[in-house]
Amino acid sequence: MAGQIHAAIYKIITARGKGNPALEQATKTKLLLKGIDPSKWTSTSPDDGAMLAKIKQAATEFGVSI
Repeated sequence: MAGQIHAAIYKIITARGKGNPALEQATKTKLLLKGIDPSKWTSTSPDDGAMLAKIKQAATEFGVSI
């Protein structure tokens, strides 16, 4: 199913950002440092199992449930 990665990234960013643009940007930066580029994935991007696992690991580290 396409778009799972985009949805997971969006959920992490919104959960950590809590409506604060500065926190959302900081979360995007932290994801970039972990090798996850939020701007690369869209809702129509095909899903990659390895990347999805990486995103789930990052979510666990951030304390966000996906």
